[in-house]
Amino acid sequence: MKLLTTAVTGLALSLMVSTAFASTSNERIAERLKPRGSVCVEGQDCSGVKVAAAVNAAPSASAARSGEDIFNSTCTNCHSTGAAGAPVVGKADQWAARIAKGNETLYTHAINGFNAMPPKGLCGTCSDDEIKETVDYMVSKSQ
Repeated sequence: MKLLTTAVTGLALSLMVSTAFASTSNERIAERLKPRGSVCVEGQDCSGVKVAAAVNAAPSASAARSGEDIFNSTCTNCHSTGAAGAPVVGKADQWAARIAKGNETLYTHAINGFNAMPPKGLCGTCSDDEIKETVDYMVSKSQ
């Protein structure tokens, strides 16, 4: 009888402990799954909602960048090293055949991507006009 009482007591304690851990575990899971923010759609009542700055937002018209600026911040990674077969700016022999195809072809390749080059050289904030200015800058340095 004493053995049976010990076994039942041990089982009861085990169930209480596992139930306590389960509820704590469920609370921790619910806390981890709780939303960290909310989305406010234009046209809805968004009072009291904090507005965060847009990530990778396109620059304003007043913050226009030159072709040289874009080259130095984005394009130089490949076009100064020749990575993935990119023609190196300043090496006329690497650019001659490309330049011979005309500016419109160069613009199209730069904007839409060509071979290993991704569209806009991964400059997601660049406008088509900025890409064209950048191509013009690279060509001017490579003739």
